Amino acid sequence: MTASELDRWLGSTLTERMPVLFLGHGSPMNAIEDNLFTRGIHSKGAELPKPRAILCISAHWETYGTQFTAMVQPRTIHDFGGFPEPLYQVQYPAPGMPALASAGAELTLGALDHEHWGLDHGAWSVLLHLVPNADVPVVQMSLDRGKTPTEHVALAKSLTALRRRGVLIVGSGNMVHNLRRVAWDRLNQVGFAYDWATEAHAVLMERVRGQRLDELAQYARLGSAVQFAIPTPEHYLPMLYALSLREPDEALEVFNDYALAGSLTMTSLALGA
Repeated sequence: MTASELDRWLGSTLTERMPVLFLGHGSPMNAIEDNLFTRGIHSKGAELPKPRAILCISAHWETYGTQFTAMVQPRTIHDFGGFPEPLYQVQYPAPGMPALASAGAELTLGALDHEHWGLDHGAWSVLLHLVPNADVPVVQMSLDRGKTPTEHVALAKSLTALRRRGVLIVGSGNMVHNLRRVAWDRLNQVGFAYDWATEAHAVLMERVRGQRLDELAQYARLGSAVQFAIPTPEHYLPMLYALSLREPDEALEVFNDYALAGSLTMTSLALGA
């Protein structure tokens, strides 16, 4: 898409380059808890310039082909079960932004979703701490199941121009995420990690800090600890999206960098913030 074509959807006014975030979201209960992680996200939100809109890539919306929520008022989706009733009462009434959805679809050769999805808990459970007033339009972008991690990296880079149109791009997932191996009896023990989770975190962070994106995209080659840490890709891919948008002069800030329940990390990243 050319700049003039992007102007058609988002106007011709350029902004300062917006930061990019990757947020470890962990349990849906973080939406209604005041803890180390939610305070970290809230603090980061208070530091950021107010965006014109947010494009959120959540681990919890997978499709065949890339899709963008294009409704004027996306619904709050409670896509989980077995949690306390107050969690199901949470609403995040941020408006949508169909023009941003259309721009995203053209940049990625994706499609528009006018009624099926909305904002899932991977999006709203972090956004309600990042932007508590829900006064910034939000568009959610799906993860295409048919793409390899390397193809996701290439797709992410096509979104670069949005950063200078006032769009804050947020990936929401977890660097280390193996629910089958969670120590449920130590769910709230911050810092507890199995040896393989500690090793995987170190291996991945070395490559994050070294901007070794190709190696991160080919994570299956990084050893058995990383394979335990990433048994399925959906929680890992949002981090790749954020890192793919990093420009050479941008600083990396790591926050909420703690393990939890043995097999999860809440590691979060801010690029250019």
